[in-house]
Amino acid sequence: MNALSTTVTPGHPAFAGGASPHAAAANAAAASFASLTAALDYLGPAEIEQVRQAYRFADAAHLGQMRNSGEPYITHPIAVATLCATWKLDAQALMAALLHDAMEDCGVTKAELIERFGVTVAELVDGLTKLDKLQFNTREENQAESFRKMLLAMARDVRVILVKLADRTHNMRTLGDMPRSKWGRIASETLEIYAPIAHRLGLNLTYRELQDLSFRYLHPWRQATLAKAVARARSRRRDLLVKVKADVESTFDAAMMQMRIDGREKTLYSIYRKMTDKHLSFAQVTDIYGFRVIVPGVTDCYTALGLLHQMYKPVPGRFKDHIAISKVNGYQSLHTTVVGPSGINIEFQMRTEEMHVVAESGVAAHWMYKGDESSNASERLGAQWLQSLLDIQYETRDAAEFWDHVKVDLFPDAVYVFTPKSQIMALPRGATVVDFAYAIHTDVGDRTVGARIGGEQVTLRTELKNGDVIEIVTAPGSRPNPAWLGFVRTGRARSKIRHYLKTLEQTESQDLGEKLLTQALRSEGIERLPEHTPEYQAIWDKLLRFTGSRDPDELLRDIGLGKRIASIVAKRLVTLLAELGAKPDALLLTRERYSSHERISQGAVILDGSETGSVQYAKCCRPVPGDDILGYLGRGEGLTVHHKDCAVASRLQYKDSERFIAVAWADEPTRLFETGVVVTVTNRKGVLARVSADLARSEVDITHVDMGDEAGLDTADLRFVIEVRDKAHLDAALRNLARTPSVLRTRRVLPAG
Repeated sequence: MNALSTTVTPGHPAFAGGASPHAAAANAAAASFASLTAALDYLGPAEIEQVRQAYRFADAAHLGQMRNSGEPYITHPIAVATLCATWKLDAQALMAALLHDAMEDCGVTKAELIERFGVTVAELVDGLTKLDKLQFNTREENQAESFRKMLLAMARDVRVILVKLADRTHNMRTLGDMPRSKWGRIASETLEIYAPIAHRLGLNLTYRELQDLSFRYLHPWRQATLAKAVARARSRRRDLLVKVKADVESTFDAAMMQMRIDGREKTLYSIYRKMTDKHLSFAQVTDIYGFRVIVPGVTDCYTALGLLHQMYKPVPGRFKDHIAISKVNGYQSLHTTVVGPSGINIEFQMRTEEMHVVAESGVAAHWMYKGDESSNASERLGAQWLQSLLDIQYETRDAAEFWDHVKVDLFPDAVYVFTPKSQIMALPRGATVVDFAYAIHTDVGDRTVGARIGGEQVTLRTELKNGDVIEIVTAPGSRPNPAWLGFVRTGRARSKIRHYLKTLEQTESQDLGEKLLTQALRSEGIERLPEHTPEYQAIWDKLLRFTGSRDPDELLRDIGLGKRIASIVAKRLVTLLAELGAKPDALLLTRERYSSHERISQGAVILDGSETGSVQYAKCCRPVPGDDILGYLGRGEGLTVHHKDCAVASRLQYKDSERFIAVAWADEPTRLFETGVVVTVTNRKGVLARVSADLARSEVDITHVDMGDEAGLDTADLRFVIEVRDKAHLDAALRNLARTPSVLRTRRVLPAG
């Protein structure tokens, strides 16, 4: 096999001390196309010629460029293409691998690639190309945007990520040639992002290699120490492992069962993780060695398990059936750990040849074994996750937020749960009922009000366990709650909830902005906003240039969020209308200005409690219907409603009076409102229970209670946050409480003036 495509293991010379002279010689030889053709025997002559043309173009584009090792730069694209060839990727993917740096490093345009090599190859290269760093304020923003672009291209064509992973693998193999100051950042990025993506797509060999290479450059001393310990243990136990392999082969021969057995050693990084996660010494990590038993069929896997358990005693709790329930990346095998000779724990994995292909190569198995069972299985690998990337992107335009959503779905662990119709679903460990609801369908998630697991009612934040059978309860009028963002686990659920809330907030902010601007216009003597017709198009264009808004809807949203003052926009609009000959209505002008001084303006914002993102009820004074209220339009915060006597509102009026607007309660509010009360009681046993019971009899809901630290005092203040319909309901509840034995005084909490 070509040296460039050889898997680097802990014992490999290149792994032990940077690029060896042999590796350097191999890389130099790779500058010729001949080194790649040896791996292209699965392609036809016409396809090989297409790859050759891409090589010649890339070679010319990179002419004169050198790598840090001093080798010609073209050695890198050839090495990446060679890695892709080991996965038997098609000619278009190999051409993209050869050209993947041409756009970024050589100034080649996408149009030029389309003309020379076709749209598909150009799209693959474009998906691999990092964005120009000058477009972003920070390296983090650039990185997030680059990953967003790469992942979306990958969702459309998985070959993008396969080439990208080959690119990163070769870069990690040659990281020793880079300045040491860059090792930490590149290795961390590989470990946190590229290795999990490889695992998510079932590329086990690549996943293991990227982890071990990252470990070497992040913690060189720990890696070297662990490598020596493993080498010593390997030499001590070589005879034992040879005996186990011989005994297993003999047992299977006696049972006349066809099989192939391979030895397997845990990677250094997985040993290190086990030691750190479980606080173990190296001597306490007992399952360093294992075997893979490859058998002809699925039934043979279970027969093999029985034979092994007859030979060696199984370790309780260490059996896993990943055939009946495959992992989220398509991996299938039976796992068991047995107590071997000398009391050494040994893990065995039983799988078929097809399962082995998918276990090692994941989605790449589609190209490696076209027509086999593994081909059909691999086409489904990661398909649901890849589609979810497109869904998340549709709702999340911000690159950093998109990447935050995606990262949570890269966890290798999963729980497997069931719908009431016995359909199995895989979700990340820690996923909740709401995650499950959104995994079924967005509409189900949006309308979720409750859930039952195994027939028992559970809360929406309940974390799911393997084997749970979950039934979601929905209601037509229900909608996502912002509090769900505090416990959902999957990127899909998080993006769906945020998208809904953002859309709702924008709609409400736009409606509020339109009402505020109309109200401000009426104060200037103009009855209503100009319509969006050709007659008024010039006015809207001038107004948008004045405000810097993209369109009228954005302008109204900004007014509703307090980013722009309605009165200023209204004055400008009146000036523009005057240019068309429109004059203020003197009667309307007099009536509006009179009403704004003598009583609540007819254009006041009416509140009924159904508002969400655009209207907030101040926590400092917690107003309820029946209170005299003020509306403060914060900068970018929407409308905040305060009690008229609130000290915070008084200070804001002194500093920012032009941002206060008229607000009024609707005749029939749609929900309960929170407010604070303090109940002073004689400090006796059971007093909290009695006060709570009396509040409940008054049909008051308690959302929070605080007793403070007054256990040794004769009296105590119980501080409640309660929900009431209006001020009359609150007054009645306080009067009832005052008649309760042990209650000395009741009062509502308002900030002092």
